[in-house]
Amino acid sequence: MQGKRLERVNQLIKEEVSAVLQRQLKDPRLGFVTVTEVDTTADLKLARVYVSVLGPNEQWASSFKALESARGFVWNWLRKHLDLRATPQLVFRPDRSMEHAAHIQALLAGLKSSEPGGEE
Repeated sequence: MQGKRLERVNQLIKEEVSAVLQRQLKDPRLGFVTVTEVDTTADLKLARVYVSVLGPNEQWASSFKALESARGFVWNWLRKHLDLRATPQLVFRPDRSMEHAAHIQALLAGLKSSEPGGEE
């Protein structure tokens, strides 16, 4: 049963953090950030929030600086809006899986177009 509850907590935190980032934060350093996953420890003391950023490495760096400076604000928002006894501390982590997938797609597209009889 603990697993199901943790899944619900992860989903709830993911939705709320996404909403805060989209609607509440006005930091110009924050680029197009997507919350891809939340992984909360079983004791609910820590939540790793995985985010993806659209853009080059400089955009990742500035977005992460913005996220770090907004961490207290986001935590406070969760504390007020989630019905949890204890609000986990937040740690933002990069999720480069979407970037990796796009790179693989580009490589595959390049292979396909260079095949004899492939699309030109």
